[in-house]
Amino acid sequence: MTKRTSAKYKIDRRMGENIWGRPKSPVNRREYGPGQHGQRRKGKMSDFGLQLRAKQKLKGYYGDLTEKQFRRIFAEAERQRGDTGELLIGLLERRLDAVVYRAKFVPTVFAARQFVNHKHVRVNGKVVNIPSYRVKEGDVIEVRDRSKQLAIVLEAAQLPERDVPDYLEVDHSKMTATFVRTPGLSDVPYPVMMEPNLVIEYYAQN
Repeated sequence: MTKRTSAKYKIDRRMGENIWGRPKSPVNRREYGPGQHGQRRKGKMSDFGLQLRAKQKLKGYYGDLTEKQFRRIFAEAERQRGDTGELLIGLLERRLDAVVYRAKFVPTVFAARQFVNHKHVRVNGKVVNIPSYRVKEGDVIEVRDRSKQLAIVLEAAQLPERDVPDYLEVDHSKMTATFVRTPGLSDVPYPVMMEPNLVIEYYAQN
């Protein structure tokens, strides 16, 4: 097990929620947090605590982005005209690693980042190895021919626990996905409730 895979389950335990909806999540067996004090009864969380957890949950969901990366995406959403929370979700979902994960080319968002890094993915016919690459509406994302028979790819397409959202058109026989439109919060199939409004409040006060 890689260090990053281990961290995935620590994020779940820390949040007390199965944020990716994975059947192997330790939260399915024990809902208390990690560590020797994890079973202590929790008091009521402060407003700051709720805002911080909302930010950590959203940041963790997309492969545990660094604070610098996440703040930069938030700042960009804030600059644009419209609902900042909806724009933030749209920018996160336009990341290439997020699209590869949503298309069920790989089983986890952590695997998606590695898959893109290792040059298994093309965008509009060109190899792109930057997980944070931002796709545009109409872009065609595909798994390279030499990578289509990898076990991780074949297994991911059969995963029963999540569906491909309707803002992607995916053909698993060809391993291609078209990014149809930028989604809003209600379009994204999060297994748990995400609260970008609390993320906005967090950054407004910090």
